[in-house]
Amino acid sequence: MNIDTTSIAGYTIFREEDTCSSVVEPNPQQPLVHPLDQLSIKEILLASKVIRQYAQPKQLKFNCVTLREPLKAEYQAFRERRGPRPDRKAFAIVLEKGKSPCYEVVVNLVSASVELWKEIYDANPTLTLEDLDVCERVSRADPRFIEACREIGITDISKVFIDAWAIGFDERWGHERRLQQGIVYYRNSDLDNQYAHPLDFSVVVDTEAEEVLSVDIRRVNGERTKVPFEEHNFLPDFIGDQYVEGLLKPIDITQPQGVSFRMRGNELAWGQFKMHIGFNYREGIVLSDVRVDDPSAGRQRTLFNRISVVEMVVPYGEPSAPHHKKHAFDVGEYGTGLMTNSLQLGCDCKGAIHYLDAIVSTASGDPALIKNAVCIHEEDNGLLYKHTDYRDGTVISARDRRLIISQIITAANYDYCFYHIFTLDGTYKLEIKLTGQLNTTCMHPSETAAPYGTEVAPRINAHNHQHIFSLRIDPEVDGPNNSVVMNDAVAADDPVGSAANPYGNAFLAKKTLLRTSKEAATSYKHETSRAWNIINPTSINETSHTPVGYKIINNNCPAVLAKPGSMVWKRAAFARESLFVVPYKDYELFPAGDYVCQSEGELGHPHNASVLDWVARDENIVDTDIVCYVQFGLTHFPRCEDFPIMPSEPVSVMLRATNFYQKNPALWVPPSTYAVDTSSKNAFSNGNHSTVAAAAANAAPAAGSCCSADKPRL
Repeated sequence: MNIDTTSIAGYTIFREEDTCSSVVEPNPQQPLVHPLDQLSIKEILLASKVIRQYAQPKQLKFNCVTLREPLKAEYQAFRERRGPRPDRKAFAIVLEKGKSPCYEVVVNLVSASVELWKEIYDANPTLTLEDLDVCERVSRADPRFIEACREIGITDISKVFIDAWAIGFDERWGHERRLQQGIVYYRNSDLDNQYAHPLDFSVVVDTEAEEVLSVDIRRVNGERTKVPFEEHNFLPDFIGDQYVEGLLKPIDITQPQGVSFRMRGNELAWGQFKMHIGFNYREGIVLSDVRVDDPSAGRQRTLFNRISVVEMVVPYGEPSAPHHKKHAFDVGEYGTGLMTNSLQLGCDCKGAIHYLDAIVSTASGDPALIKNAVCIHEEDNGLLYKHTDYRDGTVISARDRRLIISQIITAANYDYCFYHIFTLDGTYKLEIKLTGQLNTTCMHPSETAAPYGTEVAPRINAHNHQHIFSLRIDPEVDGPNNSVVMNDAVAADDPVGSAANPYGNAFLAKKTLLRTSKEAATSYKHETSRAWNIINPTSINETSHTPVGYKIINNNCPAVLAKPGSMVWKRAAFARESLFVVPYKDYELFPAGDYVCQSEGELGHPHNASVLDWVARDENIVDTDIVCYVQFGLTHFPRCEDFPIMPSEPVSVMLRATNFYQKNPALWVPPSTYAVDTSSKNAFSNGNHSTVAAAAANAAPAAGSCCSADKPRL
């Protein structure tokens, strides 16, 4: 197989020189890669070739070519050495060129054969970066677009830029067209900030026909809105002379003995954790087979089968057209993996870094490599544990560290930084930092930004919006069958002065076992510090006499604010609750549906079931194989401080061991400081506390102490 390469927009594209061969040979000797590894360059080329030949004479456009993960039972049998290595398979979504119906295809890469060819009706697949490029290209050539620019004084169309978005919905066209909308901006120069110059019109484009369907001009009192030409830039080319040098000294992160994690292919071991790191075009990072070595139990214990971010929605709160159509589903409509940055040492990641590349596919079915798509590194994480005994001056202090597996995506104006974090006490945390630029619109002199936005610069309005993410957790907490218990902190029912609560101070955790999917559709409750425990009811902690578990701690979880019955509320049904729990089913992944573009959120769609369809089955979720969908995020009322570029704002969700271990699981970590002031013991026995203070202040730390600041203070 002869392969040619080219580089386009940060991607390295691989093309097979001989794509016209009529014979595809089976390969029974499949490569011994991990069954969950992303498809290789050669595997994508093979899958595309098999599909093209199967579909002849159709002319195909590839929407995606990605790994078809093996069935869970099949993979677990292989993992536990009870079954054979699963065949490598590819999953693809393809369209006929110039047409909008699509097909799902599964290719067995061992037999080089198509196992599934399924036509999908009334549904639209992800808009790829190549699809989104269509919007800008065809709009700039459209006479109506050119005239709309000329009316407000713009004659150089090369300075006009169009951010392409999924359209959400538009009553003027049905599902037979594959649509996108374009939001229009101006740049005074090549590097100028376009979001400082929003224009007063938008476009609607047919992706497959490559046709502008409408140029929608927003007139206020019958008038056009002038372009705000004042520049608000942040790149060094514009503001480099404003930088203040010397106030911040360099911080260097070094690990002279190397990193503490070990990589074998895409399998990672760090501290007591082991896991597999996967990647695909839609979810981006996928963590699988997360497990821990537990010395106190004398065995390896399972935690999670699979963890990934499976959806997010960004609904805007401005009711006027065209802004009512702005609610981006960045996972389902565009693909987190496709929008991934190539990361840069010292900028995106700092320290001793291990990178993983990502491989996605193009519209022609060719593989495209994203260099350094995933960053793996360690950071200091402050104190792991510490105690000072004020009686004898004993100090023990251990430092925590965290392992971070990260990717950064750019979704038009916004940048999202995804950090999957593990710490030495067995905790998993997903932190997402939001940065980039606000989506802006221009204001007519008669308009005010309030109440649905903020005037972040003269005549520039940034609308209220939300960012709500969905984390899919396929748990295996100490075994395959789990349950979920909801915990609410409540005062005891017994009244003040009663025998059970004489002083009225009693409170407890009210535990509610969630028995069915409908019961489990629940939201965070601040008044009770609500949390949810994923437990294994058959694995009992010998000390606490309670089921072992991992607690979901999620207090960054606003519900979607769109009114019930609205299009956003229906399409983003997953964002109505903080938690959904359903029984596991193979290939049931995406809570807003497999086909989010132009979806309407209706129940019972034959090709686009959502989490509400799964919940409606109201199946048992007690002591069985379950999946949890955890929603979290923030409601963003823009500030002037967010313009022209946002300081990063973090949101997070955490899963923490709860009676999973017999004791602190991080006691294997050697202390950073261990100091004993023996001179203070006699002082205590004589009751002389001032002597104790003096002795403690002057005591020298024991050998190996790293920090004299850890001396006790009385």
